[in-house]
Amino acid sequence: MKAVVTRVTEASVTIKDNTEGRIQTGFLVLLGIGPNDTEEDAVKLADRVCGVRVFEDDNGKMNLNLEQVNGELLVVSQFTLYADLKSRRPGFSGAAKPDTAIPLYEKFMSACRERGFHVEHGQFGADMKVASVNDGPVTLLFDTKE
Repeated sequence: MKAVVTRVTEASVTIKDNTEGRIQTGFLVLLGIGPNDTEEDAVKLADRVCGVRVFEDDNGKMNLNLEQVNGELLVVSQFTLYADLKSRRPGFSGAAKPDTAIPLYEKFMSACRERGFHVEHGQFGADMKVASVNDGPVTLLFDTKE
């Protein structure tokens, strides 16, 4: 399971001119799911994302986690994180099929909610417009296989 996590002051996802999810301070999470990922990976990744300390404390040091800043999450499915880039036209056969990916996408969000976080999301497989105001910018790459 892979995630690109950006610290934001606000983010939203729009589908067909309707805003489906919107957050203020927190993380925009672009979540990619591979064919061999498991529920254990989803829980492990949620723990890592929710616990990472990248928000500034009173001394300007990245020392606070999402809970300490009352942060939120906007989770957007992103199968392109598993793109095969050997040619100029990416292939996506390395991404999990929807019957595997959707339950793990839901499990990741559920695990974040179980930690007490407000989670907004897009729609799996939809054509989405994602907007964000990156803070820092701080962008992190997570991979449960590393």
